[in-house]
Amino acid sequence: MQHPKNKINDAPIHITVTEQGPYLVYGCPPLAMQYIMPDDNNESWYFQAGRSFSTKTDPTALCRCGSSKRHPYCDGSHANTDWNPQLTASPEIRSDEVETVEGATLDLLDNSKFCVFARFCHPGGDTWDLTEHSDAPDSRQLAIREASMCPSGRLTARDRKTRQPFEFHFEPSLGLIEDNAIGSSGGLWVRGGIPIQRATGETYAIRNRVVLCRCGQSSNKPYCDGTHASVKWRDKIECVPDGETLPEKVY
Repeated sequence: MQHPKNKINDAPIHITVTEQGPYLVYGCPPLAMQYIMPDDNNESWYFQAGRSFSTKTDPTALCRCGSSKRHPYCDGSHANTDWNPQLTASPEIRSDEVETVEGATLDLLDNSKFCVFARFCHPGGDTWDLTEHSDAPDSRQLAIREASMCPSGRLTARDRKTRQPFEFHFEPSLGLIEDNAIGSSGGLWVRGGIPIQRATGETYAIRNRVVLCRCGQSSNKPYCDGTHASVKWRDKIECVPDGETLPEKVY
């Protein structure tokens, strides 16, 4: 049987989480700022891209301790920073950690350990209530949208009859989440099923969307757990949202 580490390394694009330092990004995926943009009620509604960064160095080392002076890249600050690099997250997604909310026409899969406090689950009534009332077309459409906008994949809407999940189609790509509404920078948004492994070769479950910690203070490393919001961590990258917006269509 082929070792999981070799399977990951054979992927053109993949990420290795070093034990004491940065993320090593292989395969040169696109990397850009991704701003959480509000609706008229100042609720999280869509993402808009900003400045792009090069990943042509293979691998490209991205900071995960939160203390680099040249974000998003690692500058070696992790060696002299008071932080805990320990990787505590389970490599697999345990079924007993996923709650299923059964609605009229949708199921909502909810793994609260992956909450990154992006707040896309609130506009127009929260996703859980909308799912329960998904026999109403407007509620169903909004529940699907809100769950699909969750960058970490904490929430996934699934059709009750076909059991097919609704997901945006992402090309393999990376985003640096910025949340100006709360005055904080967020995690590293990994999209399009990019494989992630530890330097030891242990692999994490491959997912369409996941957010990795950039502030260095998550208690569920390598994943983001929203701690950046409570500590108001900023990467201090100068940029404005002026690029493409997240596609609206799910498949």
